[in-house]
Amino acid sequence: MKFMKLGSKPDAFHSDGSSIRFRLGHVWVFLQLHPLLALTCLGVRPMSRHVIESFGVYVSSELVTDVAITVGEVKFYLHKFPLLSKSGCLQKLILKADEENSDEIELVEFPGGPKAFDICAKFCYGMTVTLNPYNVVAARCAAEYLGMTEDVDRGNLIYKIEVFLNSSIFRTWKDSIIVLETTKSLLPWSEDLNIAGRCIDSIASKTSIDPAKITWSYTYNRKLAMAGRIVEDNAVESVPRDWWVEDICELDIDMYKRLMVAIKSKGRMDGAVIGEALRTYAIRWLPDSVDALVSEDHIRRNKAVVETLIFLLPSGKSLGCSCSFLLKLLKVAVFVEVDGPAREDLLRKISMKLYEAFVKDLLIPARPPQTTTYDVELVQCIVKRFVMQGRSGWDIDSCEKNEKGDISLVSGHGSWLNVGGLVDAYLAEIASDPNLPIWSFVELSRLIPESARPIHDGLYRAIDIYLKEHPDLTKAEKKQICALMDVKKLTMDASLHAAQNDRLPLRVVVQVLYFEQIRATNGAITSHDTSSSTQNKEEEEWDQGTLFKSMRRQMDEMTIHETEELHKTGKMMAKKNSSTNSRSGAQLLPSRSRRIFDKLWGMGKGNGESKSSETSGSSQSPTASLAPADTKSSSSSSRHRRHSIS
Repeated sequence: MKFMKLGSKPDAFHSDGSSIRFRLGHVWVFLQLHPLLALTCLGVRPMSRHVIESFGVYVSSELVTDVAITVGEVKFYLHKFPLLSKSGCLQKLILKADEENSDEIELVEFPGGPKAFDICAKFCYGMTVTLNPYNVVAARCAAEYLGMTEDVDRGNLIYKIEVFLNSSIFRTWKDSIIVLETTKSLLPWSEDLNIAGRCIDSIASKTSIDPAKITWSYTYNRKLAMAGRIVEDNAVESVPRDWWVEDICELDIDMYKRLMVAIKSKGRMDGAVIGEALRTYAIRWLPDSVDALVSEDHIRRNKAVVETLIFLLPSGKSLGCSCSFLLKLLKVAVFVEVDGPAREDLLRKISMKLYEAFVKDLLIPARPPQTTTYDVELVQCIVKRFVMQGRSGWDIDSCEKNEKGDISLVSGHGSWLNVGGLVDAYLAEIASDPNLPIWSFVELSRLIPESARPIHDGLYRAIDIYLKEHPDLTKAEKKQICALMDVKKLTMDASLHAAQNDRLPLRVVVQVLYFEQIRATNGAITSHDTSSSTQNKEEEEWDQGTLFKSMRRQMDEMTIHETEELHKTGKMMAKKNSSTNSRSGAQLLPSRSRRIFDKLWGMGKGNGESKSSETSGSSQSPTASLAPADTKSSSSSSRHRRHSIS
């Protein structure tokens, strides 16, 4: 810390709190003895109107003081001559007091108060005064008030303070920050004298210096301990680019805003460093407790901090801030009720980096009058913005026409896949909320295009949780929510789970079994028999309601050399050949799904031998090993056992 000493005489100012001032003729006399003892010795009555007890500062001198200057609640009993030689303001005030036959002067709204005047008065007497970063601004403003300029006396106080500021304070990193902190309590004087502006310019210039050239001390407590890191004793760590962000965190939000604007305006600071500075300031000033955030004593300050941080966020697509930090900022903004352009700007920037978010970041508590646990509408708004920005970047609709081309495009833009998985995981988190309406769940799910959701396992998990926590859903509502899921995009594990899930509608379970059977068949036949045209034809048959015919045809294509016993009892069929590489629809799971498959198999056998091998001329149908009588009997009995599957 820099300091500057002025004057050479010893300090003769005293302030014991209680001094006695009385008049003997035309002269005021000051005593430091016990008041009653002193007055008794001099023959002065204690209750005389000539006796005044006051709290003040006086000068130990052989000469009697002849002027009393009041600054705030303190009186300074001084001599006129030293003051007249240095202060143009006191020259006018003392002249006016003499004309009024008074020896008292009051300095109204004096900048810096009694402490600042004490420095100026001692300078007038030539006493030793020490200037430092904590008092130099107050002394400069007080000297300006008193008019201690070069016109009054050469080498006056204003000149000496300016030399100290320019040669020492503004050249020192931490001293400049201290001085900038003190300027707020001295407004508007510090602004009129441009002390705050000069400090800001000095600090901003130092932040732009090459870190390799930093030679002064700074505060840096954010070093990340790396596991297994070995540092040699003589190793010299390089100065990080964000070396300056912690030192300026103690600034008031208004001064911090002005400083950050100056740093950004120089155009030399990377957005990531700006983002780190904002994050560090938020950690310093925004409390973790919700009660502390919304308390009457701090809510206005917290709101101002959030609005300022949003204003200072770097522009551009990279932003320089993590999505987690932006979402935490949004949570605070919700609690302190930040609205208008600031909130809209924050939502826009979050949507630009949504692909970096985690599910826990999106769990923003809902505020009244919302009845849900989390603010789902706010997340919907963010996802909508992301989708709109994505569509403006590339045409998603045109990509969805070609499934293979669509997936390859999304792979090139991994942000879509990340957001798709993020939304599915978020749906799973909010699905257990009993107050979550089904339309909100459906709307949020439909915001994600098919290209961003190549696998539906996450969506199936969310739907299953919602069905479990909302058992009172109607059949139509269950159908509506299950329609969000494409069973063809479920993995083997998800299909196994869905096939035995009693909460799913029966039709969905049948679809799972059917497409799992197709998957098993496609794994067994040769590559030239699994062309895309055959697959499209099979899906078309399902859409046209020919489920059982298509199912029989696929099951007939299974190869004989991959065998496995389907039913040990042999009631429905003899030993049938099955794929050993994957599980068939009949092998999925017992209980409800097994019974459904048995019914489908029984009905499929009644379609006749003529259609049992339509799609494969080289593969022998599994039903060919059955005797004709058995086939006829099975066909006959199946007519009486037909059921309507819906």
